[in-house]
Amino acid sequence: MAAERFIGALSGTSLDGIDLVLTEISAQGEIRQLDAFNASFPEHLRNSLKRLCTPGSDEIIHLGQADRRFAEAVAQGVQTLLERNALDASAIRAIGHHGQTIRHHPELDPGFSLQIGCSHTLAAKTGIDVIGQFRQKDIALGGEGAPLAPVFHHWVFADTCETRIVANIGGIANISVLPPKTSDTPILGYDTGPGNTLLDHWVQHHHQQHYDVGGRWAASGTVHEGLLATLLSDPYFARSAPKSTGREYFTSNWLHQRLERFESIAPADVQATLLELTAQSLTTAIQSHLSDSQMTVYICGGGAHNSELITRCKALLPDVSLQTTDTLGVNVDWVEGTLFAWLAWAYVQGLTLDLTAVTGASRPARLGAYFPKD
Repeated sequence: MAAERFIGALSGTSLDGIDLVLTEISAQGEIRQLDAFNASFPEHLRNSLKRLCTPGSDEIIHLGQADRRFAEAVAQGVQTLLERNALDASAIRAIGHHGQTIRHHPELDPGFSLQIGCSHTLAAKTGIDVIGQFRQKDIALGGEGAPLAPVFHHWVFADTCETRIVANIGGIANISVLPPKTSDTPILGYDTGPGNTLLDHWVQHHHQQHYDVGGRWAASGTVHEGLLATLLSDPYFARSAPKSTGREYFTSNWLHQRLERFESIAPADVQATLLELTAQSLTTAIQSHLSDSQMTVYICGGGAHNSELITRCKALLPDVSLQTTDTLGVNVDWVEGTLFAWLAWAYVQGLTLDLTAVTGASRPARLGAYFPKD
């Protein structure tokens, strides 16, 4: 069977736009990234999503409209991607569509994870079959529904001999522990805590920038040890895996409630402390999986561009080789978009994916649901 083209579409917890990745995947699962770009949200949609991601603002009409508008924004991004590559819709086998997570509460009974971005609308607007709702089967089987990335990371990044760790620093940070391809050891992975989400909130609040470029503002401040200890005392960090979280847990209110316990702290010092929170929670998780043998950690996601954050991670992991996924042939910015293209491919192939040791699901499953163009 000839290789087929798949598009991965993802909007992460940073709300920085829609990542769209055009791939070509062979019947054996070999992946070629053909093109990728980030489609910025219209400002009204970004504001709607921020509102919906904040607990207490759940208006059903607003949710329903954002569900459609988000899908329309993805469809526009897909059309741009096709035009950039002189392709029409018939050249694409399927779109792997994640949507925008509005709530993620696997800890409730029953637990749930809610993504908006109507897959039927996306299929109708693009004329391309859509595979979506990747988290729901895992949750139905008792799993957290997240993270999904570890099984993909193992497919793409695992070595034949050594164990590797992939650390994705998006709005939320997570790790994947990848045993050698020849090993029967299960794949592990979980969310370690906030990645960029609190850093982005704080710099947006004080400087009206979407993010702290290179971590420069954080580097200008001094870590407030009392605040850091308070942040790290949150029960999430002590929970054992499987575990997952989202920006609806590590909210601006979560931060401000803890800031109220202290006298005025300089904004730059708060930013420095938030960066240290991400660095320490991430590296503590990584350290718990290190063995005596040399192990390489590969960084991906937007946090890979935060040079101050990477410097701190290297300082906290002095005996670890810290690299980016670029060295393995996958651009740090497009790993997650490629994940959803691959998940669509896996669904089309009828593959069952084993996330039992990652999410706590009761058995391997075929993840996703099919939304036809016709």
